[in-house]
Parts: sequence; C-alpha cells; structure tokens
Amino acid sequence: MKSQSAVLYEIGAPAPYAESRPLSVEETDLAGPGPGEALIEIKAAGLCHSDLSLIDGTRPRPVPTVVGHEAAGIVREVGSGVVGVAPGDHVVFSYVPLCGRCSFCLSGRPALCEPGFRANAAGALLGGGTRFSGRRGPLKHHLGVAGFSRHTVAAQESLIRIPPEFPLDKAALFGCAVLTGVGAVLNTARVEAGRSVAVIGLGGVGLNAVMGAVVAGATPIVAVDLIPGKLALARELGATHTVAVGDGDPAAAVREVTRGGADVAFETAGVPQALVMAFAATRRGGKTVAVGLPHADRTAPIPHSALVGEERQLLGSYMGSCVPPRDVPRFMALHQAGRLPVDRLISRAISLGEVNEAFDRLARGEAIRQVITF
Repeated sequence: MKSQSAVLYEIGAPAPYAESRPLSVEETDLAGPGPGEALIEIKAAGLCHSDLSLIDGTRPRPVPTVVGHEAAGIVREVGSGVVGVAPGDHVVFSYVPLCGRCSFCLSGRPALCEPGFRANAAGALLGGGTRFSGRRGPLKHHLGVAGFSRHTVAAQESLIRIPPEFPLDKAALFGCAVLTGVGAVLNTARVEAGRSVAVIGLGGVGLNAVMGAVVAGATPIVAVDLIPGKLALARELGATHTVAVGDGDPAAAVREVTRGGADVAFETAGVPQALVMAFAATRRGGKTVAVGLPHADRTAPIPHSALVGEERQLLGSYMGSCVPPRDVPRFMALHQAGRLPVDRLISRAISLGEVNEAFDRLARGEAIRQVITF
C-alpha cells in the first residue's frame, strides 16, 4: 500500500531545519504485515528529543529511516500468528519490542530486551527486515515504530492495546514521555512518600518526572531549568520550588531547599553537565538517576569517593525501567483519575508537513510536546 511518511536520509543537517529540511515528507510504499506483525493506521505521534537526537547526530541510527517512536493508532490488519491485538484495536507503541524470552524480559526488565536492542540497532522489526521503501530504496524503521507515517507495520511485541475511548493524541505520549519520566520515579528510583526530589531539565520527560514525584507523594519537589515558561508549568504540575539555571548555583539552591540535598535527583536533559549538577544536588546516602541520553562518547566527572564514603547511588533509567504492557494501562488509569495531567504537556497539534519547523521549535525549547495528528 501507499503511505505518506517523514524520511530522514542523512544525519547532521544544520539548523534551522525549516531551511535545511532534514526530513523529507514523501509517498512511501509499505508492504503488508508478515507473521507476528500488524498494520497500524497512525493517528498521533509526538515529537521527542530522542527524534531530534537522531536528526542532529547525537544518537545516530541507521538511515535512511522513517522517523518517530512515540505514537498511537488503530490496528487495521494482522499477519499470521498474531495474538493480543486484532483489527480495530487501539494501540500505543513500545519503542523497545519485548521478545518475552531473553533473560532481561524474563527477569522483569524488558527495557533491556536483547533481541529488541539488536533489532532497533539495525533499524529492523523484531522478526527481521523492513517493510518500507521510498524513492531511494528500502527504508529503516526507527525503533521498530516509524511513527511519522500515516501507516506503519510493527511487530506485535511493539504494541500495547489500550481502551478505545482514550484520546489517541494523549495516548501517544504514553509511549515514551510518560513511560520514561513517570517510570523513572516510580520504577527506577521507587521514590517513597515524603522524600525530597529534584528534577534537572524540564522537557516532556522531566515534566513527567515532576508529575510522577507528585503521584509518589514526594516533598519538596524542586524543578530546575533554563526556560521560565517551563519552570512556571512545573509549578502548575506540582513542583513546590523552581530553580533557574544561570541564576547562581542551581545545585546549591536545591541543597538549600531540601536541607542538605535531594533524596533523589533526576537528570533528564541528556547532557553531562546536567548529570554533574544532579549529583551535586543529591544528599549523602541519596540516589542520582540519569534519564537523558547524550552522545555515546560523552562522559561526566563524578567523584568516586562520594559514591563510597557517602553511600551514594548512581542509577541509569531506560524507558523508565517499565514493563509497557503493565505500566501503560496503570499510568493511563492515573491520568483518567486526574493524577497525571499529561494533556498539559501538548504544546500544539501539527500536520506531518510541518515536522521540520516543529523540530526547530523543539530545539529552541519553545515546545514541550508537539503532536502530529493524521
């Protein structure tokens, strides 16, 4: 069948993207689903910093590829052997396909699924190969999703069925921003009620971490960022204090508010300086959680002696340490109960044709989540 897709042919185009046009919105050919796969009509897809990191080369992936990893849609066709989803089902994508058989999946850590990692690294589906082709030949699937397309084919292991009444523009955010931010708080750090929390970086993931801290009953909750509008939104979402980067020493300000440092500090900006700041803002015996993804060759200087002498914990959190079939429904239930107002993070709805301009807004920090609606 024919689809319309946003294709990245080359990594590292210069900003502004409205001029360099790194994403080519074009007609693509899409083969039908193979065994264990489904054809999905995409209804909404969020623009995430992980997509921007692919475009600017911070987190390179194989190209040419159909971009997009945070999406929701409706199943239109299934291949042989598919169980769990059927035509007409509404679904959210997991950007790590969960094989269910490797040691990580069997031990409750599917975000580290080994076959899923290999498939994503190759730009292929979990069962192997690709289903898209464009004007220059075969196209890869970004993280097994390829969400910036009117239609896509995905492995059934990448799909989570959701209630049909749940709005799909909001549902898309549960595929990445909510899983990653809320999951880091509730799953990775397991923040307890009454503990103090600091969140460094207030993009979509960081603001979800703020909301997750509210759900956990943390207090105080200190939000740190450069941009005044994001700090204001963090307060509206439940942060008790905000700290502006560039106005003195942010880590010292966090330590003052929390009387010695946060019990748990989350770095969600994806830059080494933010991790150093988060570590400096953490109290003795506390946890520092790295959530943002920098370029693979970037390093952060962390004092070794503090890890030992102060019994610090330095944790990594990928996909919020989530089990998506378990956590997407429970996080959606929290939203429906009014406890996770993720709709507040949607800056604007856009068309697929506006995607390059939208990434300029994201790079400038002018938007939290822009959602492509089809």
